[in-house]
Amino acid sequence: WWRHAVVYQVYPRSFADADNDGTGDVRGITEKLPYLAELGVDAVWVSPWYPSPLLDGGYDVADYCDISPDFGTLADADAFIAKAHELGIRVLIDLVPNHSSWEHPWFKEALAAAPGSPERDRYVFRDGRGADGELPPNNWASIFGGPAWTRTTDPDGTPGQWYLHLFDTSQPDWNWDNPEIPAMFDDVLRFWFDRGIDGFRVDVADAMAKDPALPDVAVDPHTGLGTNDKRVGSPQWDHAGVATIQRRWRAVADEYADTELGGRVFVAEAYLDPIERLVEYVRPDRLHTTFNFDALISAWSADSQRAVIAKTVPAHESVGAPTTWVLGNHDNTRVATRYGKPTTGRDYTAVEHEDAALDPIELGAALHAMPTDIELGRRRARAAALLEFSLPGGAYIYQGEELGLDEVEDIPEELLQDPAWERSGHRVRGRDGCRVPLPWSGEAPPFGFGVDASPWLPQPARWAALTAEKQDADPASTLNLYRAALKLRRERADFRTDALAFHAVDGGDVLAFTRGSGTVAVVNFGAEPVELPAGEVLLSSVDLVDGRLPSDAAVWLAV
Repeated sequence: WWRHAVVYQVYPRSFADADNDGTGDVRGITEKLPYLAELGVDAVWVSPWYPSPLLDGGYDVADYCDISPDFGTLADADAFIAKAHELGIRVLIDLVPNHSSWEHPWFKEALAAAPGSPERDRYVFRDGRGADGELPPNNWASIFGGPAWTRTTDPDGTPGQWYLHLFDTSQPDWNWDNPEIPAMFDDVLRFWFDRGIDGFRVDVADAMAKDPALPDVAVDPHTGLGTNDKRVGSPQWDHAGVATIQRRWRAVADEYADTELGGRVFVAEAYLDPIERLVEYVRPDRLHTTFNFDALISAWSADSQRAVIAKTVPAHESVGAPTTWVLGNHDNTRVATRYGKPTTGRDYTAVEHEDAALDPIELGAALHAMPTDIELGRRRARAAALLEFSLPGGAYIYQGEELGLDEVEDIPEELLQDPAWERSGHRVRGRDGCRVPLPWSGEAPPFGFGVDASPWLPQPARWAALTAEKQDADPASTLNLYRAALKLRRERADFRTDALAFHAVDGGDVLAFTRGSGTVAVVNFGAEPVELPAGEVLLSSVDLVDGRLPSDAAVWLAV
């Protein structure tokens, strides 16, 4: 089922607030499942719903086998899973295996224990360098800014060892060389598989294993700390030990390969170049799918998009895996805003990829400084959706993309919660702008997200024109475009094949290809309308003009 599935990402804190406390919850997701069924998705992926101090939006997990009281209870989760399955929607949840929260009981035990103890060996503790251990064990940098090490304080008040955190200080890295850690995660997988979930999205799937020598890396001239690039041989990223971990998880999932549900699956989050490294993650004995972030990062141009497709499809075919297309998520600037910027992404016809893929936080910071033509961005986002849904393999929708929501770039500074804001010295605003709670109905905030409680992040008044209620009644809305596209994708056999053949197009900045034997997708990235090949128009992102496809638009044809 997962080879051609359309999966909808729910960020639970911002999806729907059933108990009207300003924070989304599991009951809110359950209540909106009929909306997702009508949208036409095959599965829903729920971002972390675990107990957490929420210092990194839930990716700081304090208990992997429970639900945050902010979001509900295990009984609520069971009801959600059952209702989703009743509606024919499968359920994926997040697995966060690189690090825990500093509130996790095992990290509290580690802090209370002595250096060299079994409790400390569950995490990465090291003595510092320098005469008195006053320097971090190496020069590694945190993804969120600053060093990747924090020094502890011993019970007598003196400075102690340092612990590693590739992300926030509140997210200590697990030591995957300790056999207790893979065994614990085996239990986590089985706990949720036994409750009926259909798979996991694996957070930073390229990070768990590290070179045990913890060597220094090249210095970043901007920070004076080590770089976070992911070149082959990095001691932090895509280390050889990752393959062993993934094979172990695959064996656990294969225990549940029953015919009723069609097996349990994994999708990896990994920003890796070149594509040949990434597809190693989806060999038959490892994970099932992996996000294709090149598609997300690519510039809005026919040549760049074609280059991404032309390398992605055969690379995945070479290992027998489907491609997995994604335009946005909780870490990246919303699609409608990104495509309305003067720079829309990376030109994959011109860039050599021996360096790491652009970090989403760095990319977001660069985009924030640019002006936005939101109408242009929304027009391009509609066309991009038709492009994404016409490609072979699976596709992901981040909540609100089906409404054409834009990035909220003017959240007051005092309300920003992303750890990148503090750790960067208030230079990088972070990812809060794509996490603002959804507008469901009404003319003013909270727009049906709850009843009258103020949402945890403020919604812009301009979203009154974009609510699901308002778009439901408008045949030309982005919501109804998504519904029509997903309906056609289910109905047309061409979209269930892996066959794709590019067309040569004379003039213009145009991408065109045939899916299967009878469906043609055409995307016009240029400034002028283009002539279409003969065929019946199935769906277009904008109205055609005298039978021609306008600029920044896409169409599907039956030929």
